[in-house]
Amino acid sequence: MAAPKGPPPPAQSFNLIPKIVNGGIAGIVGVSIVFPLDLVKTRLQNQTIGPNGEKQYKNMLDCFKQTYRAEGYFGMYRGSGVNILLITPEKAIKLAANDFFRFQLSKPDGTIPIPNQMLAGGSAGACQIIITTPMELLKIQMQDAGRVAAQIKAAGGKVGKRVTAWELTRKLVAEKGILGLYKGVTATAARDISFSVVYFPTFAILSKLGIQNPQDLTPPFWWSFLSGCMAGSSAALAVNPMDVVKTRMQTLTKGSGERQYSGIVDCITSTLRHEGPTAFFKGGACRMIVIAPLFGIAQTVYYLGIAEYILGYNRSKAV
Repeated sequence: MAAPKGPPPPAQSFNLIPKIVNGGIAGIVGVSIVFPLDLVKTRLQNQTIGPNGEKQYKNMLDCFKQTYRAEGYFGMYRGSGVNILLITPEKAIKLAANDFFRFQLSKPDGTIPIPNQMLAGGSAGACQIIITTPMELLKIQMQDAGRVAAQIKAAGGKVGKRVTAWELTRKLVAEKGILGLYKGVTATAARDISFSVVYFPTFAILSKLGIQNPQDLTPPFWWSFLSGCMAGSSAALAVNPMDVVKTRMQTLTKGSGERQYSGIVDCITSTLRHEGPTAFFKGGACRMIVIAPLFGIAQTVYYLGIAEYILGYNRSKAV
């Protein structure tokens, strides 16, 4: 005789507001900690090899040393203001949208197939580019200004006054309208969507391995951190070629001997012709070092449920 079935499990609810708040908090904390590494990554990706094979920066450590020597401690945070300002909605959209799409694409029993996880991640990546593109465009100009200035100074030229993010925004909007802030949007979309397709399913799989008790809503905070680090570094390396293209497309002020690109295809073919395939992995190690702790910290803070505690919502189990 079959045992009587118990009551069905209570339906999962999804509260969007605390997810958005948690995502914003996670973004601010994460970017504040890892921003100097991101600055080094941008400068390494933008430097090109000179006619005699010379490089402005030998490696990550050399870039750190040169930047600190020329611009001081606060120079390592050049462009952080606009990044911290815009990372709040960017991470809020990215993390909350992924949870929303996972919730919508999950089965009645709470499970979600891998293809649906990838679709949810890619959809979240597509949602974030409305914020990511102008944020990255402005951040890159601020981060790369020191590298270009150092080139001009080394060549005996005069370094002009550095513009602020607000001045640059006004200039771009005045010259090209609001679309001026979306230069490189196609490359940004290609990078962010592909990153999210890899990152979120990988994180979810690793994260659930850390849940020992089925009643636990999330794994221990240290497991969330390690899962975010591993998933983030893997996804970062996988999409680094598109990140190099995006960075070069969005760099408005070029150094000596550097050129503007007419589009993604021109950037890819020109880089491949002049620098070879390895150019697409410039700053790859640095990007992995940036993304690993950024997403490890962000996911840990996101899972802490600070917003639920402050706003009085019940925490829900991650899908």
